[in-house]
Amino acid sequence: MSQRWLQHALRGTTWRMQRQAVALAGLGIFIAIIIGALYLAQSASVASLGRQLEGMIARRNQLEQTNEQLRSEIAQLRSVPRLLARAQEMGFVPAGRENIEYLVVDGYNPNRKPVAVVTEEPPEALPDYEESFTGWLQQQWDSFVRQFRSFTTGE
Repeated sequence: MSQRWLQHALRGTTWRMQRQAVALAGLGIFIAIIIGALYLAQSASVASLGRQLEGMIARRNQLEQTNEQLRSEIAQLRSVPRLLARAQEMGFVPAGRENIEYLVVDGYNPNRKPVAVVTEEPPEALPDYEESFTGWLQQQWDSFVRQFRSFTTGE
């Protein structure tokens, strides 16, 4: 009788162990699918950001090239030969000695030494801030004690 009972108990456990193994395998596959899906989502996000970054870098390079082109045009327009030609087009001519008029200013001495003019006195330097938190706290405590004493004594 005891042998039949033992055989009967062991016969049921094989199916139970197989079911546990199948359940663990299914759980492992489910976890692997979730991890794979998260990995794919992250990879897709990184790839999308990479494409956006490439587009922004291309736009930045294009803007830098446009800026350099504009700087080159500005340099050409500011060149001395170009400015002289533009001045002649507008009717300006180089000034000769006969075209220059000098003004005489009474009392002006070009050989005098420069004098420094003091417009206002510099403001006084502020005292250094040396108060600490404990010092401030002590002042507050002392003030509180004085107020409390005057309140209790009726002054």
